[in-house]
Amino acid sequence: MVLLKIKFPFQKRVRLAQGLWLLSWVAMFSGAITFAMGVFLKTELHRRSEVIKLFLIRKHALFTFNTTTEVRPLIKAPNPQLLPGRRSIDTDTPGHCFQKETIDRLQIEFQCCGNTNYRDWFEVQWISNHYLDFTSKEVKDRVRSNVDGRYLLDGVPFSCCNPASPRPCIQYSLLDNSAHYNYEYQSEELNLYNRGCRQALVNYYMGLMNTIGPCVLFDFLLQMTILVSLRYLQTAMEGVIGQENVEIETEGYILEKGVKETLLETKEKMKKFLQFAQVGDASAATPDTQPEAEKPATA
Repeated sequence: MVLLKIKFPFQKRVRLAQGLWLLSWVAMFSGAITFAMGVFLKTELHRRSEVIKLFLIRKHALFTFNTTTEVRPLIKAPNPQLLPGRRSIDTDTPGHCFQKETIDRLQIEFQCCGNTNYRDWFEVQWISNHYLDFTSKEVKDRVRSNVDGRYLLDGVPFSCCNPASPRPCIQYSLLDNSAHYNYEYQSEELNLYNRGCRQALVNYYMGLMNTIGPCVLFDFLLQMTILVSLRYLQTAMEGVIGQENVEIETEGYILEKGVKETLLETKEKMKKFLQFAQVGDASAATPDTQPEAEKPATA
């Protein structure tokens, strides 16, 4: 039984061919756009790899630059290592001086602060020892009061400040109401970014993925439409072969037989092909041997 048979008059075949021509161009441009968006996503992931390592990678987790797996750790990591989970922001070690600039630029660009909120900065020494006066009593007291010997304070980097706030930025003594005039941190909306950088990064990359996903789905459906249309055009044109009048009505179909019969036929063809290949390999592995000619008798 022929599967999905459709009758095609001459004009219908012409329109089908014209539609395939148009769909081919659409598929080309759509594929180019999807490819460009994929390259952009790949570039963004590579460009921000250090930021992702700082904010989003779980401890001892490996980060590979594969587009299908790069965004997954950002979304599925149940308890990622926070940036403030580090003991300090290391800017003194050679090769690590970029960390401060990277984090500041990230917080300014994505309008975020810390990993989940600004309080994450209270748990990390974000001021390098190189810029601390250890002869100062205040510095000594803060270092001694910490079990790990870190200089912690209720303050945040300048990049956490929200320029849209009418009040000058308060980045130190955030939990001390008496340190600032007309200030109550419990009830007042601080002039800092409220969103954490982890959520900001996840939203950013998910936005890219949500844009690329429909494009990929559209490309898939478009290619399937072209494939089915080509099959109809091919089978419809086969009915014209050998005919004097090429404008006759022909029939197009997807499969000449039913699905089950087609699968069984394909299975038998594959078996014969594999058997032929095995026989060919066996004959090639067996060397040709010819009996030696009998020597003539000597008197």
